[in-house]
Amino acid sequence: MTDLDIIVELSREFGSVDYVKGGGGNTSVKNETSLWVKPSGTTLAGLTTGSFVRMNRAKINELYAIDPPSDPAAREELVKNLMDAAVENAAGRPSVEAPLHNVFAAKFVVHTHPALVNGLTCALEGKAACERLFPDALWVDYTDPGYTLCMEVRRHIAEYRCVRGRDPGLLVLQNHGIFVAADTADGIRALYGRVMDTLSSEYARVRVPEYLDIGEVPMDPEGEEQIRGFFGDDAAFIVSSGLFAYAMEPITPDHMVYSKAFPFSRSLTEKYVQAYKDEYGYAPKVVVLGDRIYGIGRSLKNAELALELAQDGALVMQLSEAFGGINYMTTLQRRFIENWEVESYRAKQVS
Repeated sequence: MTDLDIIVELSREFGSVDYVKGGGGNTSVKNETSLWVKPSGTTLAGLTTGSFVRMNRAKINELYAIDPPSDPAAREELVKNLMDAAVENAAGRPSVEAPLHNVFAAKFVVHTHPALVNGLTCALEGKAACERLFPDALWVDYTDPGYTLCMEVRRHIAEYRCVRGRDPGLLVLQNHGIFVAADTADGIRALYGRVMDTLSSEYARVRVPEYLDIGEVPMDPEGEEQIRGFFGDDAAFIVSSGLFAYAMEPITPDHMVYSKAFPFSRSLTEKYVQAYKDEYGYAPKVVVLGDRIYGIGRSLKNAELALELAQDGALVMQLSEAFGGINYMTTLQRRFIENWEVESYRAKQVS
């Protein structure tokens, strides 16, 4: 079995709904000269050996030495162009986190966003709990994804390496997810197994359920028609479930990409619908009406992902109670994601 066969196997294994939603997460494998990384916006579970973007590691390394523009949009455009120049095949646009994957010395890297992990990363006391439960992990406070995150992680890994004489196998990112790095597939599996088992035990110890309680109520066709009437093409497709304790603010970038930062939970009137659009500049993806919660979108996939990520966010919020409660993203962090071309591109892959 080749290294590409192995990373495909790992991608499918950790591409289940327990680890990622939609096009979230990414994987890579490397040798001395090349990095093979998941294309942006694709699903881990659907990858094949021909799916991976092959990149020149020497060219990726040039990114670490640039003097980037202070303007975020100009900086990210420069980074995108540099990454495009490093691509050596026609497999698509590389994951924005390709330069971060390149920082690890380990051959295999698997990055996911499990709700069990994000119950920790999105918690007010997450950092302290991470240090207690995973003393060998590297925790990095929230940093805007892309170039800024890559350089921050690179600095922290260099410090970790200097102190401990090796790279971390676990990189835990606040309000984001986890990177697991190892030289073998069994090493990846062992690290993930330890993380998930440890967190499950901790949730059980403090009696925080790992599964979201969703109310069972009848469908409401009249409610769907109301939503279509107010949101038009943005609600061309609608899916729904019973009520659950949904998050009122953004939790992670992935939740923002697929279900937007804020649900619409006010009275369904022209006044409040227009006020929402005026404040945020877009229609919601999640609507709370009566005793149901709706995912809406211009395609069925859009609508399904909106509801799925809303439920995932609710579960993360529930799990965070084990570590002091939820730590929402700040307004500045939210605005970066909302204005970031990379996330707009990723969202379009499921439109």
